[in-house]
Amino acid sequence: MPAIVGAFKVNSVGTSSIVHVGDVITISPHSEVKTFAGAGSFNTGDGLNIYNQNSVTNTYDNDVIDQPITGNL
Repeated sequence: MPAIVGAFKVNSVGTSSIVHVGDVITISPHSEVKTFAGAGSFNTGDGLNIYNQNSVTNTYDNDVIDQPITGNL
């Protein structure tokens, strides 16, 4: 059944986002990300005291593809 949609404003659309208005059978957004972070990288809060004496983040990755998204529909 068709929908009647009034005016709307899109402020931003991310890399794997979908803006859809109307009827649909399947919506399948895909994205992939690889994050490297050392000790104390994702700490949040007020008044943190972080002491990292020897922090090493090993980023050696010998495979070419980690999360293939081609053909995953």
